Amino acid sequence: MAFASRTTAATRSLARSFATLHQAPRSGKSPTAVVMMNMGGPSTVAETHDFLLNLFSDGDLLRLPLQRFAAPILARRRTPQIEQQYQEIGGGSPILRYTQLQGAGMTALLDELHPETAPHKAYVAFRYANPLTGETARQMKADGVKRAIAFTQYPQYSCSTTGSSLNELFRRSKVGEFGDDVEWSVIDRWGTHPGFIESVAQNIEAALAKFSPDTRNDVVLLFSAHSLPMSVVNRGDPYVLEVSASVAAVMDRLGHSNPYRLVWQSQVGPSAWMGMQTGEALKGLARLGKKQVVLVPIAFTSDHIETLYELDLEYAKEAREHGIEVHRAESLNESPVFIRALADITAQHLRDYSSGKVGPTSVQLGLRCPGCTNATCGQQKEWFARGGR
Repeated sequence: MAFASRTTAATRSLARSFATLHQAPRSGKSPTAVVMMNMGGPSTVAETHDFLLNLFSDGDLLRLPLQRFAAPILARRRTPQIEQQYQEIGGGSPILRYTQLQGAGMTALLDELHPETAPHKAYVAFRYANPLTGETARQMKADGVKRAIAFTQYPQYSCSTTGSSLNELFRRSKVGEFGDDVEWSVIDRWGTHPGFIESVAQNIEAALAKFSPDTRNDVVLLFSAHSLPMSVVNRGDPYVLEVSASVAAVMDRLGHSNPYRLVWQSQVGPSAWMGMQTGEALKGLARLGKKQVVLVPIAFTSDHIETLYELDLEYAKEAREHGIEVHRAESLNESPVFIRALADITAQHLRDYSSGKVGPTSVQLGLRCPGCTNATCGQQKEWFARGGR
């Protein structure tokens, strides 16, 4: 079928460019740091408890009564269940390995795309797992970094994800952990970038190719994103809008070839979260007689527990129990088109920043959520807007 082999001229160019570019010779000057921020995940089962403790302790992500005391209790209670899930996906999360691979490919391209700021070096700064932001700060200080880009690996912005990582960078910087006089700028969202959209669309097309040609156009595309508590949504967080924009852009690229819905996963606890939930959507589709589905992770760019366990094991099993033929669009992981997109996003940011076309932060990053009461958020935005000065 045409859709299975459809590759735009731009896509072929991206793939060829990634394949042929090589790492530029290194100079003696300190590297331009590209700090890849994400939540992370335990690389081994033994790291699960510390990961959960860090997560439940993060007041930027969760607001818990007596959080200092509640977080250790919640972490202990949840650890056995989550450890078992990591066992079932191979003994740990692969997100660090994929982030490092993506970073190495991105910076090799950057050295040629924007030689003025070469050499470039990718640093991973996870919020809840190793390498934590403090460890990354010490490494950057040791490397003598004077220019750094905080590059979120969440395509769509939320104050509970990208915002939390930026707050932690701000806190660590204010006490000198990154060293003195580091000039910062921020890439805070990129959920409609053409390279990102193309890489997602290609993986959807590969998943659709697994269905019979006779019924392929009737397959339902279920875009699944990590949910948010409604308390976060209702204070004006832009995440839901930005995920929706990503889905719309992917469907435009696919020519609206299939019916689709945006659904939400990973709800925790009894409070209200953004819905509907992915599992409930699968049950509803089965009841309506829709028996062919592609699950599409739209807010995750690397495999981790939400894709490998929730989507592949939990939801896919439930779907099959309801008589649904289900396949998942692969995560972006080692996609050369996606890695080229990361390089293009960063190179354009460097060009625009160097020319004065943009400042250290985007217009959108400067706007706090209308219901925001987090003082650190406001201080962080002002600090990054001054280039970290």
